[in-house]
Amino acid sequence: MSNYFGTDGVRGEYGKNLNFDLAFAVGNSLTQIKKSPRVLIGHDTRVSADALTLAVAGGIVQGGGRVVLAGTIPTAGISFLTEHLKFDYGVIITASHNPPEYNGIKIFDSTGKKLSDGEEEFLEEFFESKNLCAKPGSFKTDKTLINQYISHLKHCIDLPLSGLSVCIDASNGAGFKVAPTVFASLGAKVHKLSCRDDGLKINTNCGSLHIENLIKKVLATGSDLGFAYDGDADRVIAVDCDGEVFDGDKLLYILAKDMKANGTLFANSVVGTSHTNSGIMVGLNRNKINLIRTDIGDKYVIEAMEKMNLTLGGEQSGHIIIRSYAQTGDGILTSLKICEIIKKTGKNLKQLFDAKLLSQCNINMEVKDKIKVINNENLTNMANKIANEISPSGRVLVRASGTEDKVRIMVEHPDCNMANFYANEIRDLISKI
Repeated sequence: MSNYFGTDGVRGEYGKNLNFDLAFAVGNSLTQIKKSPRVLIGHDTRVSADALTLAVAGGIVQGGGRVVLAGTIPTAGISFLTEHLKFDYGVIITASHNPPEYNGIKIFDSTGKKLSDGEEEFLEEFFESKNLCAKPGSFKTDKTLINQYISHLKHCIDLPLSGLSVCIDASNGAGFKVAPTVFASLGAKVHKLSCRDDGLKINTNCGSLHIENLIKKVLATGSDLGFAYDGDADRVIAVDCDGEVFDGDKLLYILAKDMKANGTLFANSVVGTSHTNSGIMVGLNRNKINLIRTDIGDKYVIEAMEKMNLTLGGEQSGHIIIRSYAQTGDGILTSLKICEIIKKTGKNLKQLFDAKLLSQCNINMEVKDKIKVINNENLTNMANKIANEISPSGRVLVRASGTEDKVRIMVEHPDCNMANFYANEIRDLISKI
């Protein structure tokens, strides 16, 4: 089990459990695994991004590595450019959907894929040992590289978006410039919301975790639809013209049906997670598409996709991976492909989605020690008891967050009141632990 890496890289509150020294050691460790590596580094808009970027870059340069700084760029941009330009590693400084005071370090290998659990643990052995490699390296800044990522996004769809009115909520994060630029260049009319380079307000009452603002914007502007990204734009939540929310489950379903119709859904299978709504599974099965579940975390979705050579996977949170175009979740790419389907079919989101979802009650609880809570015997017994009572029509999922000090509760049931009742029973017990 990794001591520093969660389900999405190293993550923590800047100045506390994530600081300059740790970031420097992480960077230097890359030079101990590969001699004189070429490393591309980017970041989101957080105010701590400069310090951590310089720390990681400094560690690499001291170890003899060659660093290129790409500036503010979405996570998927670093993944794409790392593979496309043949860097040895790509690093993105971001805490994704977390509040402004948090930050993190995600690392990609030369193929643009996130490091596996085993690779992360191997990396930790070097930066935990504090035996730093010291030899001369170099670095330079090239903020024009983002233009190659923008060009890539524009070439991922085959139809212009003229005639579409789209609202974009970039969460004051890494997609603040890229997303509006791409949509406008493809002919869409763009209405911007939280599209500022503002690290103090990244993910604050905006973006994919605060969809209510996008709903208001879509209704006020009479737009066809809207998209909300998180801080590093690797996830997306959509809103249709009537203000109905389309989460990652719904978008995955729409994409799966379209890809099956055009013959690009390998093995007619899609990868989801244990959180994926069972109604999605039923709907996919009705369309002769198989749903394969993994643990929660887009890295596990991607690992399953690679193992089975599948082309589509995603999470309810909005991480969608379309492997024909990207090696990681790309919220902007996903939203472009959804718009392509709308243009191609002449249908809106509501018309494209015909599955019937089960009610899910999701509760996120902040705790001091998530491992202690999740291993509590009383909690385990209650979760098992509820699972037995509501099976086979319902499901229970209680887990520790991989990126935050939270325990996440999910109860799924055909009856909304039953889902809420049982989820609140679990919440009440956790509050006493």
